[in-house]
Amino acid sequence: MRNAKNILIAPLNWGLGHAARCIPIIKNLQAQGHHIIIASDGMALELLKKEINDAIFEKLPAYNITYSKRPWFNKWHLLMQAPRLKKIVKQEQLKTRQLIDKHQIDILISDNRFGVYDPRVQSIYITHQLRVLSGWSSFISTYLHQQIYQKFHEIWIPDFAGQTNLSGRLGHVANSSLNLKYIGPLSRMKIKKTTLKYDVLAILSGPEPQRSLLEKKLIEQLAVLPVKSAIVQGKIDKKTNIKNYGNIDIYNYVNASALEYLINSSDKIIARSGYTSIMDLISMQKPVLWIPTPGQDEQKYLARHIHQKFGYQYTTQAKISLDIDLLDNLPATNFSLFSKKPVKLI
Repeated sequence: MRNAKNILIAPLNWGLGHAARCIPIIKNLQAQGHHIIIASDGMALELLKKEINDAIFEKLPAYNITYSKRPWFNKWHLLMQAPRLKKIVKQEQLKTRQLIDKHQIDILISDNRFGVYDPRVQSIYITHQLRVLSGWSSFISTYLHQQIYQKFHEIWIPDFAGQTNLSGRLGHVANSSLNLKYIGPLSRMKIKKTTLKYDVLAILSGPEPQRSLLEKKLIEQLAVLPVKSAIVQGKIDKKTNIKNYGNIDIYNYVNASALEYLINSSDKIIARSGYTSIMDLISMQKPVLWIPTPGQDEQKYLARHIHQKFGYQYTTQAKISLDIDLLDNLPATNFSLFSKKPVKLI
């Protein structure tokens, strides 16, 4: 391809959402003939190695951000990690410069990695949070992130710019000085006609210990209901293993095509209200019960936003109480947002 570019794409390793939403971007750019270098760490890097062919993979320093078991303490717990994170971002900047020289990079695309930018090449930052909600500290967290965004030549928001959108006030601000580009929602999933296998599919994601705490609750409650259920643990392993717990099939890990099959072959879905999960599951037009991760104000807001905007139902992890009436009355939303023509990325 004439004018093929070397593009480095670096998603944050925080759950699997950032890596997952980069998959359609990577495949789009590969289809245009560009050369892709993927840089990340941990589970995010392992996921992309399993999902992407014909790419070069590099390792970046790990942020290793942890959550408290007590959601009310999360803000202070994250704040105490700030000095260590600052050091890691400096290491990330150094590694990015080395990768630019090593691979003759033309474009950098960072999905929430603060140090993946360089004034020598076009630097792009992917986020759905122009406002960063953190409760009483939202003004501070938004201001700090805005300072980071200023270092990038362009900000990509995976949403639509108009009133019909998924991110609400998170991804839409007035009079921004940033170079914003709304690229439309991203999803690696496609609707396919499939025989129903499960009444309920629960898709787990996000950081520990909350992922495991939700898994325990769901197993306890689904086990006593007269429904056939499946739980995807959201782990990264060498191969998929399926354990049976009464009426529940528990998958440790599934790749994108297997997850797409499970969603298509399930009647109802339970999932975290992380933004990537929202983009994927709304594109699949399935009834969903959303459960925000405790301590994540962003997920709480998103659950409320898509409830008010599109009628989806949500509950909290503390108050989750599954019964047949709740599951039977989850509304299915015929959502046509994804039928709009996607924006050309590069």
